[in-house]
Order: sequence, then C-alpha cells, then structure tokens
Amino acid sequence: MPGPRQPKPSHDEPQNHRGAGGEIHQTSGGDVPVLTTQQGMPVADDQNILRAGVRGPALIEDSHFREKIFHFDHERIPERVVHARGFGAHGFFETYEPLTEITRADIFARKGERTPAFARFSTVVGNKGSPDLARDVRGFAVKLYTQEGNWDIVGNNIPVFFIQDAIKFPDLIHAAKDEPDRGFPQAATAHDNFWDFVSLTPESTHMLMWAMSDRTIPRSLRFMEGFGVHTFRLVNAEGRSTFVKFHWKPKRGMQSVVWNEAVKLNGADADFHRRDMWAAIQAGDYPEWELGLQLFDEAFAESFDFDVLDATKLIPEELVPIRRVGRLVLDRVVDNFFAETEQVAFMTQNVVPGVDFTNDPLLQGRNFSYLDTQLKRLGGPNFVHLPINAPKCPFAHFQQDGHMAFHNPKGRANYEPNSWGGALGGPRESPRRGFVTHPAEEAGGKLRARPEAFADHYSQARQFYISQTKVEQGHIRDAFAFELGKVENPAVRLRVISHLLNVDAALAAAVAGKLGIARLPAAAEAARVVRTDLPPSPALSLLSNLPPDFSGRTVGALVTDGSDAVLLKALRTALDAEGATLELVAPTIAGIVASDGSTIAVHHALVAGPSVLFDAVAILPSAEGATLLALMPATRDFVADAFAHCKFIAHSDAAGMLFDKAGVPIGDGGFVALRAKTDAAAFVARCRTMRFWEREAALPPPPKASTHPAPLRQKRG
Repeated sequence: MPGPRQPKPSHDEPQNHRGAGGEIHQTSGGDVPVLTTQQGMPVADDQNILRAGVRGPALIEDSHFREKIFHFDHERIPERVVHARGFGAHGFFETYEPLTEITRADIFARKGERTPAFARFSTVVGNKGSPDLARDVRGFAVKLYTQEGNWDIVGNNIPVFFIQDAIKFPDLIHAAKDEPDRGFPQAATAHDNFWDFVSLTPESTHMLMWAMSDRTIPRSLRFMEGFGVHTFRLVNAEGRSTFVKFHWKPKRGMQSVVWNEAVKLNGADADFHRRDMWAAIQAGDYPEWELGLQLFDEAFAESFDFDVLDATKLIPEELVPIRRVGRLVLDRVVDNFFAETEQVAFMTQNVVPGVDFTNDPLLQGRNFSYLDTQLKRLGGPNFVHLPINAPKCPFAHFQQDGHMAFHNPKGRANYEPNSWGGALGGPRESPRRGFVTHPAEEAGGKLRARPEAFADHYSQARQFYISQTKVEQGHIRDAFAFELGKVENPAVRLRVISHLLNVDAALAAAVAGKLGIARLPAAAEAARVVRTDLPPSPALSLLSNLPPDFSGRTVGALVTDGSDAVLLKALRTALDAEGATLELVAPTIAGIVASDGSTIAVHHALVAGPSVLFDAVAILPSAEGATLLALMPATRDFVADAFAHCKFIAHSDAAGMLFDKAGVPIGDGGFVALRAKTDAAAFVARCRTMRFWEREAALPPPPKASTHPAPLRQKRG
C-alpha cells in the first residue's frame, strides 16, 4: 500500500487550519488561540487518531481523542446526541443457507434458523421532537440475539460517511446541529456552520452527493436500504478471514419523495414514517429486508482503486456482487416505546465469534466511544440488564454491583482464576468456543496520519453522480441550491462550488446558476488526480432499481356522496390483489353515501388528508360532489400537489372541473380515466413505476436567478 500521507507543517501558526487532505486553510482576521485539551495541553493534530502504523489500529493511549470523544458522548442527557428520533420494532432473522465456509458465527450455522431481532430506524441530526421527513441520513441499526451473544449491525441507509477518522465526529455533529448561539435550525443542515465545515473537509464530498440525493428523504422506512458502512471480517473455524461489507436490501424495493412533498408531509403528519411502520406491522404487512454480503479477500483489497478501510468509499456492486444470505422480518411493534425503542443500546463492538473488526479508523473510534455513550445515557454500567439489551442466550460472568444491578454472581466466587471447583467456581473461559481476534500482523510507528490511499475525495463522488438518472441528477442540483441558498456567507457557497467542479462541471455550473453566481471559482485543489474513468454503477440509482410491483403502497381516493360504488369496489379489488391499500378522503370524516345507496366510512377528511400522504391518487367524485369540492380550497391543493409531485392520477369524468379549477392540464401519461371496472387494474399497473417522471420535465422551469452580485447579508442574532 502507499506510504503515509503526512500533513503539511503548520509552522506553529494557530491561524492556519489544516484540512483532511493536508491542505492549509487560512482563517480570517485577528489572533487565534492555540487549540488545547481541557487540561491546557496544546494539540498538534486534531485530524487523526493515534494509531500503530498508517493503516494500523487505534491506540488507547491517545488521551486527546479519549477526552474529546468522552466529552462529546456526555453532552446530552437523556436524549441521544445523534439518532434521537427513532422507531423500533421486533422481529426475526432467518438464515437461508449455512455459511460455515466463511464464518464460524453460530447465526449462520443452520439453514432456516430464526434468530430474534430488534431494529431501530432514526434520523441523525434532529431531536426527539423533530419531524420525520427532514432531509437527513437515516440510522439503520439491528440487534440480533444470537445463541452466542448479541450482534449489533449499527449502520445507516447510506453506505459511506462524511469523515474518515472518528476524531472528527464531534466536529461534524456540532457543525450539523442547530447553531449554538441561536438554537436553530432544527433537524436541518441548511445553515452556515454545516456547509462551512464540509467545505473545509474535502473528504465529505462523496457523502454530500448522497445527502443531497433522494436517499435522504425516503418515502417510507420500509423502502430504504441499510448498510454496515465499514469493512468488517468474517472468520471461519479454521481461522481464515474474509473481508465483508453488510447490506440490507428492502423486499418492497426503494422509493423516495420529492423535496416539496417532504416539506408538506412534515406539516401534514410530522410522524409520517413512524405511523407508516406502525400501520404496516399492525396490518400484517411486515417490513422485510434481505441481508447481503459483499465478500472479498486481501488480494482484492490490495488491487481495489480505493482503500477498503476508508469509510468515505464504497465497493460498487458490479465489482463485488451482493450475496443474499438471510432475511430480516419485523412482525411486532414494541409494548412500550421508552422501555424498548428509547432504552435499546446499540454498539458496534457487539460482535460474536466469527465476526471481527478491521482497522477502519472511523470504526475503531466508534468501538471506543459507544460504551461511554450508553453509560451516560442509561445511567450506569448495568444497562445490559434491561430486557431490550439483555442477551437471550445463557450468559455468565463475574461483573457485579454498580448502579441498578439486577443480576449478580451467586456463590462464593466473584473472581477468576479461583480454586473452587464445579458450579461454586463459576464460569470459565473457553478457547474453543470463545471469541478470538483474528491475528492480523501490525507494525508501524506511533503517529497521527492517514494512508495516502485515503486522499482521493472526488472520484467516487463523481461516479455516484453520473450513476443517477437525469431526474435524480436534477433533484441533487436542486438540493444543493436549496441548502446553499440558506447559507449567508458567500465565501462558503463559493468553496462548495469549487469542490463540485471536481465532481461534475455541469453540476457545479447549474448550482452556481441557481444561486446567482455569475463567475465560477477555481476548482478546489485535489490531493489526488480525479478519476474520470470510473464507470456508472446502476446499483447506486434509486430510479434504476424500481420495485417489481406496487405492493405496500397506498392510493388515496377523493370521494363524495354519489361516488360510483362499482368503480370504488373495482379499485379496492385491484389494489388488494397487488398488495396495496386504498384509503378514502371525503369532504368530512362522517363518510359518504355511494351511488348504490351504501354508507361507506372514510379514512380522512379532505382538510386532514392531503395527497402527499399517498403514493398515487384517484379523483372519483359524483357530478354534484365535484361542484361541492370545487368550493373547497383544500381540493385545489390535493389535485395540484398530486400533479406537481408526478403521481399517477386516476379520475372519473366528473373530476374534469376540479382539474380546471386547480390549473392542472389533464392528458399526460400519468392520468388514467376510470370508466369501467377493467380500468382499475390498468391504473394499478401504471402505478408500478411509482411516478410519472416525464411530467417533471414538462413543468415550466423556475425563473432564472439574477446574475448580479447580491449584497452581503449580515449574520442574524
């Protein structure tokens, strides 16, 4: 592997800020104090954990990192610092086939075995009271209660991360959270601090592409992927190690919303994702994912274009295909949210025999940090005694006492080795069954540095962008423009554009144009030459990987007294056959009397049931009902939003006046007229592509931004 990439000397000038690529950023104005520890010791390097060798493990003697992460882990009580807003559910993991050739992990030893599981999904930046549809990374954590202990796969719905080294995690989260002098914005990165930090941290560029994509505004937690992010090891009974990356693939496929829809969903139902998961499980439509493994050896790792220990990089599925080895099914909601979802403690260091770590510096720091976090958040060292955290297999140890101890060793012995025989002597170590760390050889000097192989910050960001469809690329451009449009410091906006120039010149120019930047800055200096030969990876695109059907989705039908009972029944039958749901929206929650005289209960009053709640809509009023609806302002929003969000729209002939009232031109391929029973099945078939994206391209473009320099705004507060 290439040698270490040493940072440029700072010449003891505290006004210099050294970025992760070794570059020097001059801070503005005045004397700047030297960064120190809480004890006052000056800090020479705040970018890298101390490790043994440039690719070696982190060293426990790194007092600066220990203090920094310790203080960060104890900043909040009792709410999680990150991932505070979560939803959890119980279920099981079912193994497809034995994997004894690659791992001794007991969970993979027997075909068809079901292992109890608990999964928790979360946003990252917002507090417990923040809305579900914030543009944010989603946590995807799974606790598997195996017969040899608890195994936690603690990941996200994105396979890469913002930073390469855990020592920068407090800085990242401080920058992303609400600004400390004003306490806002909540659950949003569209502010100066976040973009200032990432613009000075080139390694974040790849993650920024994902963060500005539709992946961070999923339609449902059921419709998103999960990733273990890091490279781990699987170790078999003979001690042979195989590198692995973990993937969770949703059985219902992937789906996201558009930004305008997300904003309105937060207003209509701030608990939209929670409610969706709860309703699906309660209805027996159990969310399900398949666990996939990317398996590779040392030879591949050495030959790969990027370092497999770099958490800002991924391995394209086209290079290392996903092997699907089991399924996760969530079939039971919690009995008590606080006792389970809030008190569950996930830790990356919770692995089982047959699973082991690598020297990924972000993973090494997480392993060090999580125990501290649980101690502070759950009040003491006995949080594993809580039922949600306790293993379901037999366990025995000599740990005792402490805050809220429910279990202590019985008998005379509370230490080992001891000379008391049999049960009196307590548990004994087992070289045969116990966890054994893979004996990887490590060498190198004590230093703070990163491998030269970590220095390419733009090539995979470019690969991600060119792997998206034209529609998705447009959404990424719009997301950058929105977020940077909230940034008050022009220098920060320009710095972000300079990084985007290394990703895609057209992307940078488009974002600059939307911001009214007439003259593009120079491209940021790249620590390594940007690779332009990396091919698109179709697996990285949501719209290139649509689900096979419309199952698990919901159609909202706007109905009135006199709505055609035959059409409603046909639509419900077609959706039931697809595994989808029909929900009725009416002028009032009291229900309707259909054309055949039957009384039909409805799910939503129109003022509380906007079209953003649904994956597709049907506008099925009677002629008299349409006249009534035309007088209601909420009708226009229901119809106009469904059209603007590119949803498929079924309609009766009487709905025409509502389209006219809303200024919606009827007739594109996203409309399906319902006149006969057979039309319902045709509508459901059209919905299988989820959205009629051609409509988005046909919508009039927003007005062009002025290219005149904008006056500098003063910081508020």
